[in-house]
Amino acid sequence: MLKQVLTKIIRLKKPGFAFDEAVSSLVVRELLFQKLGSFLRSWKLVFGGRVPSGLFLGKNVRLQNLPNIRFGKLVQLEDFVHVSALGKRPISFGNNVRIGAFSRIITSTTLYEMGSHITIGNNVGIGEFAYLGGAGGLDIGDDCIIGQYLSCHPENHVFSDPTTPIRLQPTTRMGIQIGSNCWIGAKVTILDGVTVGDNCVIAAGAVVTRSMPANSVIGGVPARVLKSTIEVKSVVVTQSHTDNKPVTRQAHQQL
Repeated sequence: MLKQVLTKIIRLKKPGFAFDEAVSSLVVRELLFQKLGSFLRSWKLVFGGRVPSGLFLGKNVRLQNLPNIRFGKLVQLEDFVHVSALGKRPISFGNNVRIGAFSRIITSTTLYEMGSHITIGNNVGIGEFAYLGGAGGLDIGDDCIIGQYLSCHPENHVFSDPTTPIRLQPTTRMGIQIGSNCWIGAKVTILDGVTVGDNCVIAAGAVVTRSMPANSVIGGVPARVLKSTIEVKSVVVTQSHTDNKPVTRQAHQQL
């Protein structure tokens, strides 16, 4: 009975969902109590003048500069996530966002040169141990699925003066933009100035140092485009009505 009720609720967000037959009612009850605990923890935000809207907080979640954090609906921050919104613009979570345990979402690492912002779109899932920096600005589009240990660094150190320690030289900030509907594998690193187009797939372990076009499969160190996610093939689809000869048209086939 409990599984049926939860199935109906989950299908409101994910149509067609069904529990695997191996998932017992005991497991479902355990998960339900865990989510209930996460939901109740979110009500500590009331003491900061905020009323949570379907927010779920894991154990030991740390939120710094709460007034500069925006939450959509059904946001999940798992255990030991640290969000520091010391920046010029907010950290924004869209609807139905999940951030894996032990991740760090940090706009600024210094107080003398504040960072810009971090914006995460709707329906985004990010695996455990991610590091998202916001110094030059970080934007992640809707519907992205991201593996563990993602690392985004929208800032670079200048090292052109050999007489001055690098730590005392200035930084450059251009920002990072990740498009919608991207699949990013585990242990991917994305550096400052990079724009990743929509519908891209980035292989595990890639280091992305330059911008990539939409609909690309990307991999390597440094990363490069390996192929397109859309393969154009010529196929015979009709015959001419006038001379009875085949007419060739191009169709797009997803790889």
